[in-house]
Amino acid sequence: MKLVCLDLEGVLVPEIWINVAERTGIEALRRTTRDEPDYDRLMRFRLDVLAENGLGLEEIQGAIGSMAPLEGARDFLDGLRERHQVVILSDTFYEFADPLMAQLGRPALFCHRIETDTAGRIIDYHIRLEDQKRRAVEAFRELQFTVLAAGDSYNDTNMLGAADAGILFRPPDNVIEEFPQFPVTRTYEELDREFRAADRRLRSR
Repeated sequence: MKLVCLDLEGVLVPEIWINVAERTGIEALRRTTRDEPDYDRLMRFRLDVLAENGLGLEEIQGAIGSMAPLEGARDFLDGLRERHQVVILSDTFYEFADPLMAQLGRPALFCHRIETDTAGRIIDYHIRLEDQKRRAVEAFRELQFTVLAAGDSYNDTNMLGAADAGILFRPPDNVIEEFPQFPVTRTYEELDREFRAADRRLRSR
């Protein structure tokens, strides 16, 4: 039985932190996992920037509330779910992602949680599991699923490597150069073709 695992930001929705940076004018928040492979270092940097600028959960949710999925993402996801079960594996937070998941028809989402103080300031974050994307894929495979996966950033490459077939979607050049083993797609049509081709290869084994 096939299971498809997708990253969220950069694959189905725009980068949340880039949107927040544009909404607030704080350029430092444009830094993402495309730039920094160490997720803890990236998040500690973000928390420091939020504290320095007096931004809390309300401001972040306000920026996210104006976002929509990438063009064509809902149709792509709906088509994929007609053939396979789909799970979203993301390093975002439930407190951020909920409005976007509603617009995507609420596929299953595994991500993290943030911690706020009584004033709504974001003071910490709590990951579900270290290297959760890779470990989730490994667990699905132990449950006898054949796993196809797609992502765009450094923090997706362990997931792609653990899957039966991993595909990059609109990755930056530095990720392409460092991980040439993964096919690169730029449109949902290309990604869908790669999933179908991988499915055929795996069935013929």
